Amino acid sequence: MHSLVQPNAWVVLRLPNESLKILQVAPNTRRIISLPKYGTFPSNLLIGRPYYKTYELLDRLPGHKDSSLRIVTASELHADTIAEENAATKSSQNANAGNDHDESIPLGGDGVEYQLVGPNNEVIMRSNRETIDSSAHQTLTMAEIEALKREGTDAGKDLIAKLMASHLGIDQKTAFSLAKYKLLKTKKYLRRFTVLPVDVPMLTRWIAEEKDTGKILELREEMLALVGSWANVHFASELPTQPNVAGGRWLVVDETGGLLVAALAERMDILHPVSPDDTISAEGEEAETPHYNDQPLATSNTLTLIHANAQPNISLLKYFSYDPTTASPPTRTPHPLSTHLHTLSWLQLISPSLDTTYSTSIPLLTPDELSSLKSGKRGTYYRKLRRHTRVKNIVSSTQAGNFDGLVVASHMDPVSILRHTIPLLRGGAQVSIYSPTIEPLVALADVYSTSRRTAFIQAPPESFLALLQDTGPNSTSIRTSIPSADSNATTNSTPDQPLAPPPNPDTWPGSPDFPLNPTLLLSTSVQSCRLRPWQVLPGRTHPSMTGKGGAEGYLFTATRVVPARGRVEARGKFGKKRVELEGAGRVGGVGEGQGADGKNGEAIKREVDVGEIGKRDGEPMVKRQKSVSPALREEVEERLISDEETRGDEISREYQPTFKLTQ
Repeated sequence: MHSLVQPNAWVVLRLPNESLKILQVAPNTRRIISLPKYGTFPSNLLIGRPYYKTYELLDRLPGHKDSSLRIVTASELHADTIAEENAATKSSQNANAGNDHDESIPLGGDGVEYQLVGPNNEVIMRSNRETIDSSAHQTLTMAEIEALKREGTDAGKDLIAKLMASHLGIDQKTAFSLAKYKLLKTKKYLRRFTVLPVDVPMLTRWIAEEKDTGKILELREEMLALVGSWANVHFASELPTQPNVAGGRWLVVDETGGLLVAALAERMDILHPVSPDDTISAEGEEAETPHYNDQPLATSNTLTLIHANAQPNISLLKYFSYDPTTASPPTRTPHPLSTHLHTLSWLQLISPSLDTTYSTSIPLLTPDELSSLKSGKRGTYYRKLRRHTRVKNIVSSTQAGNFDGLVVASHMDPVSILRHTIPLLRGGAQVSIYSPTIEPLVALADVYSTSRRTAFIQAPPESFLALLQDTGPNSTSIRTSIPSADSNATTNSTPDQPLAPPPNPDTWPGSPDFPLNPTLLLSTSVQSCRLRPWQVLPGRTHPSMTGKGGAEGYLFTATRVVPARGRVEARGKFGKKRVELEGAGRVGGVGEGQGADGKNGEAIKREVDVGEIGKRDGEPMVKRQKSVSPALREEVEERLISDEETRGDEISREYQPTFKLTQ
């Protein structure tokens, strides 16, 4: 982000009444910026000036239509705070010097008695019980106030001073009420504004206060931060040792006009345009950069936006100097989003052969054919060729998958979104879905609940089992678009059309009982977050009563996992525990052995570990050891059988041997 206001940049003007105004600073002497109730000034007065400065509109000079600007110093901005601190310092010095005041009636910094004190006799609040706030205390009439406003002397400070001087009850106000009264008049009449850069929190606050929040699904600053945090969106550059390895790729479904894309791009450091100074090398020479039309698509640190229309709705990105509809960029250096933001429609993702832009191939012309074309047709040819090549590259890279996360803010059913996007995520990818209402997210959480996952594992649907058989090691299924080597039949496939991918269990379309595969997402949760401003005053602490309502907003989070295929066997080192076989003694570990049930003296095989043979309490005992030879195993089995035959009469017929874990 630039530290100075650049030409054609969008800036935020914060007025004294805390209202925001976003406008573009065009480098034109005839471009006038108008602030209602404040005045007008040329836009060139802001170009090249630093951000976070407060300006004051001066009185118009004779013969001039517009006002000039003056930078307000920090000491002037905080004059009241500095005066209060100085007064408090002087009062403390007087108290230390032995000021003769009654200790039972403490005095404030303004020398006025207070009636509300703390346990240590400190000043908290003066009583305003006898204060009467009435419009009759103001001697200036509305006509006189309007006349002073039209005069506009000293940027409104004279008007504020006359209002306070003409107030009859100004001496009855407490320090807090006096400061509040002065602040209200300052916000109303003082002609000042602060220049701020446009960032995602400022843009969100401006839309929430000045525009329609329904266009951004009533997203708030804290919810935007929570969405990006749970999706683990961060800057990810290419590996220097492995430049071909792509990383930092996120899937986005955004129906907020580009606000969600802007929030994610700001985390990835690709939102703001590159400064022209960054293109100059250390030797002072400008680095050679390709034309903006010849910029290759980035392979890492990218956002892939899936939209439902012919063109994506990312109109809010214009406030960050990015407009994909312009024929040429406003600056010489291209915007980072021109190569790091990949857009494709749902049709291009699901059935690219049905999309005309993807399926209609552009024939390559020879240099002689290009030279014979007119300039207009030649430009149209290059534009179509670039669009076709870009769409093909984006579709192929998206269908390859291996994305690091999925972020959704849409009115669409999240189940239908995940049905086509979950297979594109790698293992360990984070899923973050925002919805202004909780009902769609609760239904989605039920799809991935533990009970539904257990039922799916124990009794998978027949369609899913058939898909697993097609993808097994003995499967004979091949890609349908690849003709047989012995066949002379021709197909309608073209080189531009992708081959049909082999069956994948992750792309299972679902069933009535299982809309989605519940084993693909774990750690699902639904949460909410809302930042509420509070008024913090002694005895008057409460939430702000002027806050704006609207939808609460909820967030669904989960982690993409890759289910294990086939049989899972657990192996490893076990703890030193022994398994007691009732009727046969103590056996340690887990392996292969025998036990008796007393039926006809026959022995029943049990899974026990076989090791060294010993005696304990007159019963055979097998100690646990790591490996057992076949000869030793047979010897143990014979001895166990012989021991059980001698004890068979003592064992009841209904006795069933069981295993118990003992220390």
